[in-house]
Amino acid sequence: MTCWEIALMPMYSSLTHALAAALVDVLWFIEGSEDEQMDSDDAVKVLEGVAHLVGKLSSDQRSELIGLLGTMAAAESDPARREFLEGFPEGFGLVDDAV
Repeated sequence: MTCWEIALMPMYSSLTHALAAALVDVLWFIEGSEDEQMDSDDAVKVLEGVAHLVGKLSSDQRSELIGLLGTMAAAESDPARREFLEGFPEGFGLVDDAV
């Protein structure tokens, strides 16, 4: 077992939660990257690709991801990251604009 496995295993209740956390970490990095760190066109492509992918989730899958994001936001101590988590469902197309 690696140090990552030991450190991360108890944190997540499911594989879905672990993958959601990893996705958020990647997107948080991309959102916060300067042009010198990541090409802005590539960043937009990744963000749009994720929005497209989550837009294809079933209603149950969307609900599960939204719930996980809410749990993650409630546990987040960094105000900027908490705001990112709270805005994720709308920003990435998990909720309908008409709601």
